[in-house]
Amino acid sequence: MAMCELWRVCGMLLVTVLGCGRCRPLDGEPPCAASGRAKYSLIFTGKWSRTAFPKQYPLYRPPAQWSPLMVVTHSSDYHMWRVGEYASNGVREFAEKGEAWSLMREVEASGEKIQSVYGVFSAPAIPNGIEQTSTEFEVHTRHSLMSFMVRIVPSPDWFVGGDSINLCEGDNWKEQMSIDLHPYDAGTDSGFTFSSPNFATIPQETVTEITSSSPSHPANSFFYPRLKQLPPIARVTLTKLKDNRLIGIIPAQSNLIPMGNEIDDIVSETPLDCEVSTWSSWGLCMGKCTEMGVKRRTRYIRMKPANSGTPCPELQEEEPCVLHNCV
Repeated sequence: MAMCELWRVCGMLLVTVLGCGRCRPLDGEPPCAASGRAKYSLIFTGKWSRTAFPKQYPLYRPPAQWSPLMVVTHSSDYHMWRVGEYASNGVREFAEKGEAWSLMREVEASGEKIQSVYGVFSAPAIPNGIEQTSTEFEVHTRHSLMSFMVRIVPSPDWFVGGDSINLCEGDNWKEQMSIDLHPYDAGTDSGFTFSSPNFATIPQETVTEITSSSPSHPANSFFYPRLKQLPPIARVTLTKLKDNRLIGIIPAQSNLIPMGNEIDDIVSETPLDCEVSTWSSWGLCMGKCTEMGVKRRTRYIRMKPANSGTPCPELQEEEPCVLHNCV
């Protein structure tokens, strides 16, 4: 109930409008010269399908799904998370459990201390891997950046998101942009698979992008050594709205978008090769004393192939041997 109340509050789009005389532009970028504020729609599209990600795809307890989406609009003085840096306690709790209380407190504290946060927004959770959810948010000349996170459920501490996406370009607000999303590891849990039990990373590691070859462990749920890169697991589309009125407090409502023509991408099939165990020890030499004997060894399938992946090799092997118990 506590989490439901939190996301109800977030869903009401409580805007923290804070003046900021000390906000700096991103390094190497000129300050935003666009006028006033701009309002955007955000559509998050899950692309986490069994076709695109067949390895260990979660089907139950729980099935593949997405947490609520959390958005912060801010200046360059604030970062929700960054690749190569340590995740905060709030980011850790969100990435591991989907709990946002600590992260909300961190955002509030940052806004009060250095006046870097403009607004906090959210979108509802998605109960499977391939639907859409949406929200609207607002940016300001001095707070033209937006960051967001969505937890991959289930997972040890994996998420997708964007860090400091700049919606201002010179003296104009960008009209639209789409960003393909790939998974990140928060560096706080050492689990390799979607359903791994909790295994805290000590000492904590930095936030890293998960790729088809990193972590380079065959047990990892995203390990696809035949791929140069993973297909996008999600996409976010940002569109500037014509109505730029200040967003007030509105009733919480579901923004889940039903599947339909909106998701019209051709889903690529990710080949999954068969994985087998190592050979067992050779069995006893069996046969008639008047003939050469035969010994056998076996192996078993660890993972069945999918999407035209390499088929499984032979699971039994035999070779001739000399019987030693004949008199």
